[in-house]
Amino acid sequence: MSTTTTRRAAVLGHPVAHSLSPVLHGAAYRALGLDGWQYGVHDVTEGALEGFLRDVDAGWAGLSLTMPLKQVVIPLLDHVDPLAEAVGAVNTVLFSAAGGSAAGRSGRGAVTTTGTNTDVHGIVAALREGLGARGVADAVILGGGATAASALAAVAELGCVSPRVFVRSLDRIGPLRAAVARMGVSPSFEVFDERATTSALAVADAVVSTTPKYAADQWAPLLTGLLTGAGEKPRGVLLDVVYDPRPTALQSAWAALGADTVGGERMLLHQAAEQVRLMTGRPAPLAAMDEALRRALA
Repeated sequence: MSTTTTRRAAVLGHPVAHSLSPVLHGAAYRALGLDGWQYGVHDVTEGALEGFLRDVDAGWAGLSLTMPLKQVVIPLLDHVDPLAEAVGAVNTVLFSAAGGSAAGRSGRGAVTTTGTNTDVHGIVAALREGLGARGVADAVILGGGATAASALAAVAELGCVSPRVFVRSLDRIGPLRAAVARMGVSPSFEVFDERATTSALAVADAVVSTTPKYAADQWAPLLTGLLTGAGEKPRGVLLDVVYDPRPTALQSAWAALGADTVGGERMLLHQAAEQVRLMTGRPAPLAAMDEALRRALA
């Protein structure tokens, strides 16, 4: 049954023109019969975010946030849910009518804002596609940014609270260490090293690469050389959160060794599906969203 109630949602970030969120949310609205719902794209810098939020009215349902807004938005919100607060990253903002004359932190009287994190859900669901019924006793996370914190929460949910985290520099992971303290997990932090990193990748039940595009490419030939020489293949599932290019060099090397990989587009799909559920109050039409994503990436 269709409805023409007008509601707005959008993805914000800088840059953001490449985002596939409109494809996913638009497909969901069509499948759900939400004829009056609109999903837009707004290029918003860190400095402009507060002003954007101040102008939001009761016609808005929510926002999807991408970099560099996931952390700077937190002090601008009325509420932050426990998971997003622990991870230290908000990728979803929900709007609800303010009670009486109550005004939020930024002076809005019409709506209040709540920050949530669906990246954790997206990582968990994507890894489960590759893992099947298998659990995660040992995990490796590549990278030390905001997505790495979500990956830590995700592998903890899957059973590993002490993963190995490989980063370029231990001097630049202060926010990640703070998130670890809030989450109650106990990872080890190590600097990227050719043999230690590739050896850890080979024996982990799950590997999540959270590094930017091309940053993990260097490990592809090293991994191939190490494991081919030993006559082995990786034991676990690799999720590379990058989906452009697709597949990444690391994914290609992993698959060539006969191991299971999950593309970053699967995380994108599942985190967007959870956003749709939170914003609309209805179960996300995952099949319709999946088909729209496949067409967009073809």
